[in-house]
Amino acid sequence: MNTDTLAGAATDLGGKIKEGLGSGTGDKSLRAEGKADQLGGQARQSYGEAKNAVEDTIRPAIDYARQFIHERPFTAAALGGVLGIALINTLRGK
Repeated sequence: MNTDTLAGAATDLGGKIKEGLGSGTGDKSLRAEGKADQLGGQARQSYGEAKNAVEDTIRPAIDYARQFIHERPFTAAALGGVLGIALINTLRGK
């Protein structure tokens, strides 16, 4: 869990409490504010979860690439050159 996930969950919980208080007291403004807080909290929580998913997916690939470059610098340079030439040819339309 990261801070976005935790903060989103806390905001969502606070929004539920506000909505409950607004419903109990008949205060439509407080109830609407609670619903808005819940929506914001859920959005931030979803952002945090997506951030975790990307981190868990991308980080191993980056670590593997760094290890490959460190262990085989000439092979990595040759591979980078070939990919660069392929990219240039693709952009030129060949």
